[in-house]
Amino acid sequence: MYTYNYLFDFTRNVFMKMGCSEHDSEIIAEVFLAAELRDHASHGMIRIKDYYELWKAGRINVKPNVRIVHESPSTAVVDGDNAVGMVPARRSMEIAIEKAEKAGTGWVATRNSNHFGIAGYYSMMALKHDMIGICLTNANPLVSPTFSISRMMGTNPIAVSIPTRKQPSFVADFATTPIARGKLAVAEKKGEKVAFGFVQDRTGKPSDDPTILKSGGSMLTLGGDRVHGSHKGYCLSAIVDIFSAVFSGANFGPFVPPSVAYLPVLEKKVGKGTGHFFGAMRIDAFQPADEFKAKMDEWIETFRSAKPAEGQERVLIPGDPEREAEERIRRDGIKLVPAIKDDLIAIANELKIKFE
Repeated sequence: MYTYNYLFDFTRNVFMKMGCSEHDSEIIAEVFLAAELRDHASHGMIRIKDYYELWKAGRINVKPNVRIVHESPSTAVVDGDNAVGMVPARRSMEIAIEKAEKAGTGWVATRNSNHFGIAGYYSMMALKHDMIGICLTNANPLVSPTFSISRMMGTNPIAVSIPTRKQPSFVADFATTPIARGKLAVAEKKGEKVAFGFVQDRTGKPSDDPTILKSGGSMLTLGGDRVHGSHKGYCLSAIVDIFSAVFSGANFGPFVPPSVAYLPVLEKKVGKGTGHFFGAMRIDAFQPADEFKAKMDEWIETFRSAKPAEGQERVLIPGDPEREAEERIRRDGIKLVPAIKDDLIAIANELKIKFE
């Protein structure tokens, strides 16, 4: 087991060794560790190797000039200058919150970025401002639309965070695929299979092999197949892609640059880098914040009172599993899969820093 502080310091040191500023390295470490605490290891320490390999390949900018390139009183487009994704993403959400404070709502589309960790981290930034936070991002194309074997879209997550008064905040953070790509990587590290309905081989046949992407296979949209609603997952993913990329001027669909170094960068581009979309909505722009938050408490209490199905202990509210995991992991420590630990040791040795 590792403490939060130990892994935070290690992650910060890795990115500083790669050339990032101390400020940017701390943001990156904070997002990676937020994923670990919320039990989303697929977006945590395992991703350090991805960025390290991208850095070695010269495919990320560690000295970016993140800037607004277009704006109105309530909107902005941010250019991330090909930075580590957490840096422009964090700044973009700050801008959305700043605009919402003045205009009631704030909306920011971000281009020329990279993978940014867990989407929920950014939507949750709005909570302490009595705002609803929204975060969308497209991702490297590993997912096939319904009825297709072509890799056209990413896992394209959606995160929405809503403040409450007494109840824990409502936090929905989910991919538009049945499984995140990082969870395939974790399954591979553990030597495990995945459930059918998550991935398919290069011919479109169902597969349980978490390494199938490396041999031309693809991920499926939420629902898995048409009978179980994969067309709805396809629609959700398409909406995320359009908001994140077409609005911002980023690459969309199959043209999104891969966030792993083992996949080649396509020659054709339709925009700049990976795209994100952020929103902040001030509660008191719609009604008094205390009234809304009290109503949210009532909403949550109502759904908590739903009768559980046989064999189930309770009905969960979005955000419950992550919040409870954070309490447990902060207390007990962060456990790393041995193969991930080996990757971090190898990186530490190459950068001449310590990792125990």
